[in-house]
Amino acid sequence: MKRMGMLFRAKANKALDRAEDPRETLDYSYQKQLELLQKVRRGVADVATSRKRLELQLSQLQGQSTKLEDQGKKALALGREDLAREALSRRAALQQQVTDLESQHQTLQGEEEKLTLAAQRLQAKVDAFRTKKETIKATYTAAQAQTRIGEAFSGISEEMGDVGMAIQRAEDKTAQLQARSGAIDELLASGALDDQSGMAKDDITAELDRLSGGTDVELELQRMKAELAGGTSGNGQQAIEGGAGQEGSQKAQDPREAPRFDKQ
Repeated sequence: MKRMGMLFRAKANKALDRAEDPRETLDYSYQKQLELLQKVRRGVADVATSRKRLELQLSQLQGQSTKLEDQGKKALALGREDLAREALSRRAALQQQVTDLESQHQTLQGEEEKLTLAAQRLQAKVDAFRTKKETIKATYTAAQAQTRIGEAFSGISEEMGDVGMAIQRAEDKTAQLQARSGAIDELLASGALDDQSGMAKDDITAELDRLSGGTDVELELQRMKAELAGGTSGNGQQAIEGGAGQEGSQKAQDPREAPRFDKQ
């Protein structure tokens, strides 16, 4: 059970550490300090209010004491010593209350001064923490951005890793398709696979077709040359025979004409 508890705490601590954002933690701490400062200020306001209430009571008691003193003087002037004594007795009781209130007033005034000083110190501490908090947050953000840029350049970030894996899968599939296509072409050429369309030919058939086609062309070329040669010789013989026949007809046209010889 101890090992399980330790393992659970270790896992929970690691998960919390992974999920914790220092910037959020700093903002939360700053918020708590502001709440504490607000409570201190509220305490100062409450103490000041109590002090002001005591001051009002003191003012009232002092006014009553002064009034009783005047009444005692008037009663004594009128010969009413008993009334003067009663007035002085009441004034003495009020004076005791005034003394107690003055003591409480001094205590509250001291507490107010302490709370005011504590509030000022806490305010300065909160302001310093806010400045430090913003500095730490800016530094953390810059470091985080630099880390992400470095991971992106090096290809070890999660996003770039996914892109690299996608590219690798695409290259593997392309190579597999190319290999499959080449293998099918080789099998078709060797005759290991039958071409259902009848359009594919193996190497021997293609070579025979090529030689047969070349032989037909050569034979056709020789035949055309022979025809051209035969036509040329027939035309020449007809031209010679035509010339001889013309000359014979000229001689047959005037058989009595004898050749003339120059007397000289």
